[in-house]
Amino acid sequence: MKQTPKINYQLELDKTLNRLTDENRHPKLLLHSCCAPCSSYVLEYLTKYFDITVFYYNPNIYPENEYRHRVDEIQRLIHELCPQVKFIEGKYEPDRFFEMSKGLENEPERGARCIKCYRMRLEESAVQAKSGDYDYFTTTLSISPQKDSAVLNSIGKAVSDKYGISYLFSDFKKRGGYKRSIELSSQFHLYRQNYCGCIFSRQPTAAPNPRR
Repeated sequence: MKQTPKINYQLELDKTLNRLTDENRHPKLLLHSCCAPCSSYVLEYLTKYFDITVFYYNPNIYPENEYRHRVDEIQRLIHELCPQVKFIEGKYEPDRFFEMSKGLENEPERGARCIKCYRMRLEESAVQAKSGDYDYFTTTLSISPQKDSAVLNSIGKAVSDKYGISYLFSDFKKRGGYKRSIELSSQFHLYRQNYCGCIFSRQPTAAPNPRR
């Protein structure tokens, strides 16, 4: 059985950025942000090529004061690193996340629950990008060594096809991207959380769903 060749998503991104440079274009990008530390390098990298709006949509974050802290941090980072970047805060709707998670509470990290969560956030980003007449959308999630870029880009492509809005393929951890995000986090004294964000990642032995 013939194996599907592995895609280098950094090279895919290079092709897009080179084309935009050749065409002297500066398109509109809706950038889904999972948190300030992950966004730091991505913003530093992409502001040369795009007119960026950061979209913070993460109903998985628990508890609410943690969510609020992360929103404050991404807004502070934008103000200090790239004040030309715009910001949109999506709805904080944890009930939607808990409903999505039913039956998947005991899934391991990076398992089926996480994949559905990626899809939920990327789909909301696509809807926002389409309604706002953006040229592209993408997510900062691929900068994490704990996130599978092939999974994220596959979801991005599927959502892109569904809503008719271009997805910017990426693997931001490549070429020292993750290392640079740590350096920028230190430089801007960013809050670096010690768990992904949901109650299940906060308590590795799957906690009971508080909304059931």
